[in-house]
Amino acid sequence: MGVVSLYFSLYVRDHVGAERADGVYSVATAVSMALIFVISPLLGAMTDRARRRMPFLVWSTIICCTCTALLGRGPFALSLVLFVIANAVYQAGVQFYDALLPEVTTEENRGRVSGLGVGIGYVGSYLAVGMGFFIDDRTTLFALIAATFLLLALPCFLFVRERGNPSPRPILSWHAIRTSTAATIESLRSTRRFPGLARFLLGRVFYTDAINTVIAFMSLYTVSVATAAGRSGAAAEDLVRVVMMAAITCAIVGGIVWGRIVDRRGPKRTLTVVLQLWMATFALAAAIGLFELPLVCLFVVAAMVGVALGGIWAADRPYMLRLTPPDRVGEFYGLYGMVGRFSAIVGPLIWGGITWLAVDRSGLPLLTGQALAILSLLTMILVGAWILRRVDDAPRIW
Repeated sequence: MGVVSLYFSLYVRDHVGAERADGVYSVATAVSMALIFVISPLLGAMTDRARRRMPFLVWSTIICCTCTALLGRGPFALSLVLFVIANAVYQAGVQFYDALLPEVTTEENRGRVSGLGVGIGYVGSYLAVGMGFFIDDRTTLFALIAATFLLLALPCFLFVRERGNPSPRPILSWHAIRTSTAATIESLRSTRRFPGLARFLLGRVFYTDAINTVIAFMSLYTVSVATAAGRSGAAAEDLVRVVMMAAITCAIVGGIVWGRIVDRRGPKRTLTVVLQLWMATFALAAAIGLFELPLVCLFVVAAMVGVALGGIWAADRPYMLRLTPPDRVGEFYGLYGMVGRFSAIVGPLIWGGITWLAVDRSGLPLLTGQALAILSLLTMILVGAWILRRVDDAPRIW
């Protein structure tokens, strides 16, 4: 929230201007996601071979925090490179973190614990957004976010106890890399042997495309709406922070509530309702830009985004675990991460391409171009929901 969704995109806007910010930021985001897209299946297979997954999470966090702390120090191009690295290893850390969910849950409470994790996670977003009210210097802000991120990660490192792999194998030899790569290719083929898994992963490409993109560009769009309404400079950025706070508040509540619904109604039904909420959210968000609706509508969209964000992660991870054999969680979470990263490559490029065609080539206002890009996200959600219709979430007997 602090770096990807808010302050780094505004940092880019400060350096390249409002008209170029969407394009530059979309390329930086897409490159970082392309890196993790290539290596995430390999990392998943390697963690299945390792004695413990926690060291992977620790090192990815340390690298991410180091690169984040250095943002804004030196040339703008260097900050772009550091952002690419930091975002890639952050996404790798999310993959390792998600694969630890079976260590702290049972089948009966998985949705509730996953939702609680989502809700508590967004408390950290309060801190990230709130720091900007008191610290104007972006360089100092990035360093403080990095330090806080590392500090708040320590409880997971210290108190989560893994059962561990009773039969670890080497992971850092060329033989291990070749074996892991072959296992990744085989896991792609083997998804067809597990009912619903391949279709779920395909549907996930589309709905995470939309969600990852709105996470990346929501602050730039909010600034454009505020500017069109007559606010500029610090006033526009203050509005962005307040809107973000509203979204985070609803995400905290949403994650906890949706988690309980997952346990009661199942991940499939829950995810279906959440995707319908996303459809309504994108339709209203696009209408704000196309028809210049009042600023109060931004807060309605923020609340909807927050609730929907809490729901998507509360339902998505238990859904994946329901479809995955227990002895191949790391391997298939590598694929789970891979499809999410692929969508995070495509989504920003589609956003940047649409805004470029609409604004630079067709001469439309920036806000109109961004609203058209949001309509493309609505299309992605519709396609993803259609693909998931035939996926069964009944508990498997492995």
